[in-house]
Amino acid sequence: MEGEMCNFSKVCITALMSLCYCYIVGRIIPKGATRFLAILPVVALFLYLPLNLSAVNLIGQTSFILSWLGNSKLLLFAFGKGPLSSDPPISLPRFLAIACLPIKIQKHSPKESPERTHNTKDHTHPPQNPENIRPESILLLNYPTKALLFVMLLRLYDYGDHFHPNLILLVYCCHLYLALDLILSSIQAAARAGFGMELEPQFRDPYLSSSLQDFWGKRWNLMVTNILRLTVYEPIHRAALAAVGRKWAAAPAVMAAFLVSGLMHELMFFHLGRVKPTWEVMSFFMLHGACLVIEVVVKRKCGAKWQLPRALTGLATVTFVMVTGSWLFFPQLLRDGVVKKAVEEYEAVGALIKDVCRAVVSQIQ
Repeated sequence: MEGEMCNFSKVCITALMSLCYCYIVGRIIPKGATRFLAILPVVALFLYLPLNLSAVNLIGQTSFILSWLGNSKLLLFAFGKGPLSSDPPISLPRFLAIACLPIKIQKHSPKESPERTHNTKDHTHPPQNPENIRPESILLLNYPTKALLFVMLLRLYDYGDHFHPNLILLVYCCHLYLALDLILSSIQAAARAGFGMELEPQFRDPYLSSSLQDFWGKRWNLMVTNILRLTVYEPIHRAALAAVGRKWAAAPAVMAAFLVSGLMHELMFFHLGRVKPTWEVMSFFMLHGACLVIEVVVKRKCGAKWQLPRALTGLATVTFVMVTGSWLFFPQLLRDGVVKKAVEEYEAVGALIKDVCRAVVSQIQ
C-alpha cells in the first residue's frame, strides 16, 4: 500500500509539472500547429502514466482523468478551444484544476440560460413547489443513499457463488454507476471547496432515462459527453453537412463520437488488465451508437403522434443498457480479474478505516 501510494504521488507530481509546462506554452506560443507540437509529448506521457500503477482503482481514475479527459482538454487547448482556453487566460491554479480534474464549470445559471433551463428542467432536482413534484422525483437518490447501496453491493459479492452469473453482471452495472457517481461527486466537492467553482453535475440520474438519446446525451457521465461533443461530434458534423446535408449529418457525427469513446475505453481496459484488447467494449459502444441513430430516425419519422409511454421507454432503455453491458462491457473485466481486485481494494480500504476508527476511540477512552 505504501509503495503504491508513493507511485501514485509520483504520477500526480509528474502530471502537475507537465500541466505547468503546458500552461507556459499556452502563454508564449499562439494556438495552432506549433502549440500542438509543443504539447504532444505531454499527451504521450499521459497515455503512459497509468502503467506505473498496480491498484486497479487508481489505474482506472488516472487513465480516465489523464489519458482521456486530460489529453482531450490539452488537444482542444492547443487550438484555442475547450475549457482551458479563455480570454483573458485563466490563472495557473484554475488551469491545473480544470485540466486534471473531471469537472465542468457552470458558466450560466438556469435562470440566465433559457436553453439550459429547457434541457435540464426534467433531469435535475425536484421543483421547490410540493404541488408540482413529479412522480419520478420520488426515485431520486441522494448521496448517503448511494453510498449505503454501494457498501451493500460490496457485501453482496461475498455471496456471489449463490447467485446466477447474469444477476452478478447486473450488479456490476449498478456498482459501476454508484462508484463513478460517488468518486466524481467527491472530486467535484473538493474542487468547489478549494476553488469556489460552480460545477455542473456529472450524472443526472441515468436510471430515469427515457431513451438512449436521453441516457447518453443528458444523463450519463456528462463531462465525457461534453468533451466528445467538442472534439469529435461538432467537427464531424460540420464536415458531414457539406457531404450529406443537414438531415443526415448527425448520423456520422454520432457514430464517430461512439467510435472514439470505444477506443478510449479499450485503452482504459488495457491500462487495467495489461492484456491484448478483445474489442468487446468497442462493439458495445458501436452497437449503442447505431441504436441511437436508429432511435433518432424513428422519432423523426413517427413524431409525437406515436410516442410510447415514458414508463415503457424508460424500462426498455435501462434494460437495454444493462443487458448489453453484461454481454459486452463487463466480461473482459471479469476475465482479467479487474473486478475482483477492485472489490479487494475497497475491502482493504474499509478495513483500514475501521482500524483507524478503533484506534481513535481507544485513545479517547
